[in-house]
This record gives sequence, C-alpha cells and structure tokens, in this order.
Amino acid sequence: MANIEDIKKSIESGKTTLGIEFGSTRIKAILIDETFAPIASGSHDWENRLENGIWTYSIEDIWTGLQDCYTSLAADVKAKYDLTLTTVGAIGFSAMMHGYMAFDKNGEILVPFRTWRNTITEKASEELTKLFDYHIPQRWSIAHLYQAILNKEEHVKDIDYLTTLEGFIQWKLTGQKVLGVGEASGMFPIDINTKNYNRTMVDKFTELIKPYGFPWTFDSIMPKVLLAGDNAGTLTEEGAKLLDVSGNLKAGIPVCPPEGDAGTGMVATNSVAKRTGNVSAGTSVFGMVVLEKDLSKAYDELDLVTTPSGDLVAMAHCNNCTSDLNAWVNIFKEFCESMGVPVDMNKLFGTLYNKALEGDDDCGGLLAYNYFSGEHITGFEEGRPLFVRKPDSKFNLANFMRVNLFASLGVLKTGLDILFKEEGVKADRILGHGGLFKTKGVGQSILAAAVNAPVSVMETAGEGGAWGMALLASYMLNKGDDTLEAFLDNKVFAGMKSETIEPNPKDVAGFDAFIQRYKAGLPIERAAVDSLK
Repeated sequence: MANIEDIKKSIESGKTTLGIEFGSTRIKAILIDETFAPIASGSHDWENRLENGIWTYSIEDIWTGLQDCYTSLAADVKAKYDLTLTTVGAIGFSAMMHGYMAFDKNGEILVPFRTWRNTITEKASEELTKLFDYHIPQRWSIAHLYQAILNKEEHVKDIDYLTTLEGFIQWKLTGQKVLGVGEASGMFPIDINTKNYNRTMVDKFTELIKPYGFPWTFDSIMPKVLLAGDNAGTLTEEGAKLLDVSGNLKAGIPVCPPEGDAGTGMVATNSVAKRTGNVSAGTSVFGMVVLEKDLSKAYDELDLVTTPSGDLVAMAHCNNCTSDLNAWVNIFKEFCESMGVPVDMNKLFGTLYNKALEGDDDCGGLLAYNYFSGEHITGFEEGRPLFVRKPDSKFNLANFMRVNLFASLGVLKTGLDILFKEEGVKADRILGHGGLFKTKGVGQSILAAAVNAPVSVMETAGEGGAWGMALLASYMLNKGDDTLEAFLDNKVFAGMKSETIEPNPKDVAGFDAFIQRYKAGLPIERAAVDSLK
C-alpha cells in the first residue's frame, strides 16, 4: 500500500480508477490507486421488492442508490485525504447479470425492471433451449423477451432498446448503448470465435418471431458487444451531474465496458485464464471454470457465459449454500447461552468447522440437504432442509459438522461433476471466495475434495466485484500490449499472498461416497417437499 502523500498525488492527478457494482442488497464503490490497492470506498444498502408478482427495483431506487453510494465514496476520500474528488482516471459499472430492461424511442422504460430473480419465463426458456440446442436459463434477457412475446404483452412492439442494469447506467451516463461481452453473454449466446452474438442463433430467433411483424430487429434493439480494454465512451456533462449530485465531478472521464458480477468475480479472483475457475460460496454458491473448447452438448445444469475477454466459461449456479450451516451453528450458540456460557461467534464457527476435519471420510453414513429454496440442478422447485441418518450411522459431532459442510457443496458438486467427469474438463486451480472460506483451511479443503483440484484462497478475495470492476477500468487505461490474463498475473496479483490446499485422496474418495448417498436420497427430499406444504 502506498503512503498517504502518494495516494493524494494519485487522486489529484486522476491516476485512480473507480469501480461501482450493483449487488442484490448493496451498491458498492471502490477507488483504487496505481498499485491496484483500494484507497476509498462507499456503499448504499437497497432491497428488491415484489410488485405484481415481479421482483424489481424502481428507476428511482437505481438513481438514488447510485448517487448515495458515490456521495459516501467522495465523503470517504474527503475524510481520509482532505481532498474533494473532481476526477478519476477511468470508471467501470457492474451489476447482477441478466434480467430485462426495455425502453421506447423516448428512453422511457416500458415495464418495471424484471431482475434475474424472476422465474416467470419457463416456456420461453424451454423453447429457446430446444431451438438453439444451447441452454437458455430463465433469468437470461432473451428468455424474458421471448416470454413477453408469448404472453402477447402490449409493450413489445414499442421496444427501441433492450439492456441490463449496468447497460442502462452506462447508456444514461455516457450515451453509449454497449455491454461488456461477459454481461452480453447473459443476454444472448456469444460465438467465442467472433466474440459477438451467435449469428446462427440470431437468425433462428429472427425467423421464430417473424410472424409477429415487429417494427424492430434483434440487432436494432440489442447493446453493442465490447471486450475488456475497449473504450466504452466518456462521462457526459449530464452523466457527471447524475452520478455526483454535488456537481464536483468533471465530465470527460473514460468509462470501460460495463460487466456482470460473474465477470468482475473472475477478475477479482484472477480466474480469467483457461483451466482456472472460481467458487463463490455464501448464501448461494456458484462455480465457474474457463473452458479450452465448447462442451459436447447442452446441459440444463450448466450455464455458458464468457470472461470479460470473451473466453467460454461453464457455470453451475446453486441457490443454497451456508444458510442451513449457519442455522445449525446458531442452535449450538443457543445451547451455550442456555448453559450460561458466553459465546464468541468466530470461535464457535472455528471450533465447529475444524471439528469436521476429525470426522470419517464419508461422514459416517450421515446425510443432509441444505435446501432452503429449490435447486434446478437436482430438480427441486422448493426446498426443505433435512438431516437423515440410519440407526447404524456414526452419529457424532465431527460427522454431523462434516456432513453439513459437504451438503453445502452437494448441488455444486453434482453440476461440476458433469464438467470434470463427463466432459473431461481440466482445472489447474480453483479460487475460493465468500463466507464458507472464513474459517482458515476448512471450507477450502472440503471444496478441494469436492472438485478434486487445488483450491486457493487469496487475501484480497474479500474485496469483491467492485474491486474487480475498478481493475477492469484500470486495464483499459494501462493495458499496453497485455492480455487481461497477463495484466492480472504480472501486474495486479504478482506479489499477492494466497494459500493453496491440494485435494487429499482420502477426502476425495469420501466426498464421492457421500455424493452417491446424496443422489440416492433425493427421493427423501422430494417426499419432504410434497408432504410438508
């Protein structure tokens, strides 16, 4: 980390870059200096709302949230360095991927923003997957558009522009209708050779909707696709006033292509190279691996997106990870408090997680499902958390904690096994980040057993997507002849500490035995969902 005087010089001379990411519960801004270290941050908490059966955020929520987040960042700069923020070297915007924001020719939104959380496009998703022979998840923008067509929604004929949340921000602040390729890959499938929308599939979609006679074409309403490092416009006078209500921020700042949270997560964990992957494990869990070539066929369990440079990535996305684990830890907390023992939560988590390392390789025959909500990979529309054992299972604390940790990665393992075992995909390294990895070495060694690959955890993994977005903005300014992969390897992460755990063969065999039991027991979960209404 640079000293205060160096940081002040970076800020005054505009050598910093700013990343802003719209997460599902928080908007976060991170300002970094030339050493890529965070030097100031800001945030704004927000919540989606369910209106008329649609998960949404209002346009007003978006602007007030962005402005409050930026204001808190500027206040942090003032408090730490006694400087008024008037410029930065470059800015990047990121958000939760997918969803549906449709605008008319006057720039007015036609229907409330439909976020990724909405599962209202099942028919469209199934029909497009069949048409393209390519998995189109319900949350993708093209599924939302086609479902609106199938529903004969009045607004569809008036669409002039279709984009996602960060594409909307980019457009209003720069005037540019563009998206980074990673985010674009969650709107419509990308051809990894052309790094653009897949023309064969575009033509099929055009034929499919021809009978409706819309006045627009696919190409006329979709954002232009850009790659990491491309220039994506500059902050306009109007944009500067929209972002900074104090009026201190100057126009003309370069803005990099807006990216999705999957892309910024890959950048923040240095997982953009082929044969690398990352697993983000908190309330939900997803695993991504950068592929060397196309998969042999479409799988419902796997989504295909791209890195910010346009390389193909397979993603297994699961709704449940640590919620059930946390609920069990809270039971132990209640027990301690009932016994009059004061509880330090960090110590309690550490003790229980480490206990799991003492358990039998296969958890002693115990079984658990952590399904607070449904899981599409295993075919559940709703969830019921379950703990199951046979009379002769080895029921002790170590096995109990171990099975609940294994269960937190059970669905992910089911999805990634398709990649590693059926498709023969190779991963030289997986980066772990998120709450599951807070207790040193435990979540990490269990993930290594699940994926049978080395798992690394970095000291910066906690910085998250806003930092990843700031790095993408910095790459646009400072890339020279470097690929994104080389820039991250040689400049950003070169001296960064990480700890790697190799898979233990006994643990790998134990996880494989557990997953066989897990799959065999799925009818128990089905019975619970059907019986406990």
